[in-house]
Amino acid sequence: MSRVPSPRRASARPAAPAAGGDRAPWRSLRHRSMRWWAAAHLVSNIGTWMQLTVQNLLVLQITGSPAAAGLSLSAQAAPGLLVGLLGGAAVDRLPRKATAALAQVALGLVALTTALLVATDGLSLPVLLGLAVVTGLIATIDGPACALLGNDLVPAEDVPSAIGVGSLAHSGGRLAGAALAGVTVATLGTAAAYAANAVSFFFVAAVIPFLTLTRPQEAAPAADGARAPGPRAAAEEEDGAEDTSVRGGLVFFARRPRLVALAGLNAVSALFGRNYSLTLAVLVTGPLAGSTGSFGAVSTALAVGGIVGAVLGARLRAPRVRLVALLTAAGALLQVVAGASPSLAFLVVLALPMAVAESVSDTAQNTLLQTDPPPRMRGRVLGAWNSVRTLWGLAAPPVLGLLMELLGARGALVTGGVVVAAAVTGGWLVHGRRAAAGLRPVAETEPVRPVVLTRPALESAA
Repeated sequence: MSRVPSPRRASARPAAPAAGGDRAPWRSLRHRSMRWWAAAHLVSNIGTWMQLTVQNLLVLQITGSPAAAGLSLSAQAAPGLLVGLLGGAAVDRLPRKATAALAQVALGLVALTTALLVATDGLSLPVLLGLAVVTGLIATIDGPACALLGNDLVPAEDVPSAIGVGSLAHSGGRLAGAALAGVTVATLGTAAAYAANAVSFFFVAAVIPFLTLTRPQEAAPAADGARAPGPRAAAEEEDGAEDTSVRGGLVFFARRPRLVALAGLNAVSALFGRNYSLTLAVLVTGPLAGSTGSFGAVSTALAVGGIVGAVLGARLRAPRVRLVALLTAAGALLQVVAGASPSLAFLVVLALPMAVAESVSDTAQNTLLQTDPPPRMRGRVLGAWNSVRTLWGLAAPPVLGLLMELLGARGALVTGGVVVAAAVTGGWLVHGRRAAAGLRPVAETEPVRPVVLTRPALESAA
């Protein structure tokens, strides 16, 4: 492995301009550390999806109960809901590289332990559930630590590109991991999939020490942020930045209008839309009279749309909440049209823009979450966000299931899309009235700009 240049040498030699201009989706990869991190992220996702692909099959082999398979997934997700804030607070207080590396090693040890238990027929359902809980607990630290570490490898204006590259690695890892899981289980057995995932975690942990931070964790908000904050924004940062407790993170999140708006958009879209693997599957196999194999075409269109959306999202530089709201409303309207699909072919064509809107929205949303708060608050903000997202993730399937029971698949898609679009429109109108009435200072309506002054401009000003 070639060693990344030292921070002093890297800062003395400016990076080459990104091909295709400042909005090129791959511009973050001009940084050597980001190239290593993207490769490690791809390997990690391949291993993770290999394990996830066989996990439900493993539970079914042990118990023969589909309910137990769902229970194992819930056990892994529960820690994110209960202690996500604590994990985010730990990430804010601890050195990021060391925290991410140790979390990756811990996850690798859990996967390796599971592989050994499977190989020796020593895995029971209680043990499997216990390992799932431990994995979920580690993930409350690993998630925000790795997300923020990846962003610290590039200048702030390249963060959307870094997030888009991560989305592509996630999609590519999902496709490759699912394919390799089948081959691995058929040739080497279920334990080998868990062992491969353990190796992928250890690989990421081995890469982390060689990464060079472009923006150190200790950077002051003014150096990392884009603009001098207005009076209220400065007060918000002061409220949270000095308070390193979990409560400080909650207070900051609750007083940040952008973050509250994102949480509301995420909640309504999670509860009444987006869960296409459920709603579109029922639509295909029900009203459209297709087979489970027919849904494979829809799934492929969704996967392709997700990749296209990740590329488009990586071109963003300074996304705003308004963009997330527009994409959420667009996705909702497409969902309404999907509910009225006359044929499977029409639905396949429609699934592509639905996935594009969702993917670009996710990239813009993640960029705001990871750049809007001051550096000392970002771990807690991501911890709070993970808790909120886990809550909606657990609540959404029952809500959508109830809608489909009452209204059918078409009715659930149409009604859910209308509810999402109406909620976004209502929020937009309320925001406009508050702005017109002068209840919001100008600083809060300005776009989020991670960096206004470029490095050459700063040097010339000095």
